[in-house]
Formats: sequence, C-alpha cells, structure tokens
Amino acid sequence: MNPHYPTVAARAAHRCEYCYAPEVVFNSPFEVEHVFPPLRGGSDDDSNRALACRSCNVFKRDYVDGLDLETGSTERLFHPRLDGWSEHFRIEAETGRILGLTPVGRATIERLRINSPSQVSARRQWARLGLFAHARSRENPQGGARSRER
Repeated sequence: MNPHYPTVAARAAHRCEYCYAPEVVFNSPFEVEHVFPPLRGGSDDDSNRALACRSCNVFKRDYVDGLDLETGSTERLFHPRLDGWSEHFRIEAETGRILGLTPVGRATIERLRINSPSQVSARRQWARLGLFAHARSRENPQGGARSRER
C-alpha cells in the first residue's frame, strides 16, 4: 500500500476526490495519485496528492488538461487541493450524473469519463443506499485558494 494512503484517505474522507465515489463499497483501497504529475513539474508532497478511485485514476493518467466540449477550449483539470468541488460540479440527483459548471469542471468530467454508464449506474445505487451525497463539509479542507489557474 502507498505509504501516503492513510493521510490522503483520511483527508478525503475515503471518497474519490474527483467523482466522490465512496471507497467503502469497493473491494480495494483507492489510489493515491499526484494531481500534477512530478514528471510535469508537480511536487511530491501532500499538497499535490489526492485520493482517486480506479476509474478516475486510469483515465486521468498524467494528463493535466482536457477539452471543454461546450467551448472547444483546452482547460486545466480540477485540482482537489486548490479548487472547491461545488464551484465546478453539481450532482444531478435524478440521473446520477455529475454536471460541469465551469470549463474546468466540464474538461475534468470529459477527461476522467466521470459520467460513463457504469459510473452513473453505480452512483444511482450508492444514492439509494445512502452512501453517495455531495460532501459539502469537505470543501477545501486545506484552505487552498479557489479556482487558481496554473
């Protein structure tokens, strides 16, 4: 297991910091990932680490940007240490989809495939079980700046 897992998972309340999937329903721990990859100049400290479910981490890989389909522009991806989740995303309770409210949110949803059919279906089930809700109390737990551009 990643030696940083206990600290990062506790800070994230054991939820994916991108799609808010609850770790408790998975059969293995979520992954500690670098928000901004060290190979692209990112630091190797807790301010650059996030907890990610397997799906989000697989699609994020070492990308730092994505395409906002609404504007056609390339945008940076959501940064859990610097951005407020509800500033960029909203959960559509009826469908289980996560909506992008900003170019950063929409680019992140597209790049990480956050609304794949399997993700949306799982989110609806988790909501029925009371395991999935937007964790407003976790907004900017480190007091980071909101929507700071890279």
